[in-house]
Parts: sequence; structure tokens; C-alpha cells
Amino acid sequence: MADRTTSSITIDAAPADVMAVIADFPSYPEWAGSIKSAEVLGEGDDGRASKVRFVLDAGMISDTYALGYTFDGDEGVAWEVVEPGRMVSQLRGSYRLAASGSGTAVTYELAVDLSVPMIGMIKRKAEKVIVDTALKGLKKRVEGR
Repeated sequence: MADRTTSSITIDAAPADVMAVIADFPSYPEWAGSIKSAEVLGEGDDGRASKVRFVLDAGMISDTYALGYTFDGDEGVAWEVVEPGRMVSQLRGSYRLAASGSGTAVTYELAVDLSVPMIGMIKRKAEKVIVDTALKGLKKRVEGR
């Protein structure tokens, strides 16, 4: 997996409040624009999801796959494909949270490999749309706007 797309945003809430929204996978279709459904398939010892099946529709990338999650308390979460889809062969990403003034700086990193040929520029544009949409949706959801 070569290129990664990274973007950050500041959310006016404590890291624990931001992570609570990130960890609430069944609610993703309400705020993460390209996620059409999210089903928790397994939980870790901390009670948070360890495996989630997603249905994604991000324009040129549309698929169903499952991700495995590793949480680092309220400081971050990382994920990778544990059940590839028809198009998504690899997907690795993370949210990193850090207290910043009265809010939380959130950095989202994403790398996607597809099983179908796609020009790198188009793939990176799709990644950027997914990342930017997710960060804006997360901010709106957490801040209640």
C-alpha cells in the first residue's frame, strides 16, 4: 500500500466525546456520507467494536467489506481490512486524537488499494473525498450542528 491521504480538523469537544462518536459504528450512516450501513460483528475486551462490516458507496468506489479495529483508549483507533470486498482489497486507516486548547485535533489517515485498475490520481481523489467527508461529518455530529 503506497500512498496515503491525511487530513486534520479541530473539533470543539473533549477527546473522549469525539472517540464516543467514532466508536459508535451503527450510527455512521447518519453522518459519514459514503457509509450506507455498518454492522458490528465482534467486540474487544474494552467493549468497543473489533470487527465491523461496511457497505460503502463513495462514487467510483462502491463495495461491502469488513474492517478489524484496534483502539488506543481515547487517543486513537486504527483499522484494516479483515474481509476484502469485490473492489476494496486493502484499506488501512486511523484516527489520532489530541487535546488542543478547548477542543480536540483529529487526524484521519487513509490508504486504499483496489482489486480493479484505477488511475492513481483518481484513487487519491476518492480517498480525499472519503477523508474530508468523514472529518466534516464527524465534526458536525460531535458538535451537534
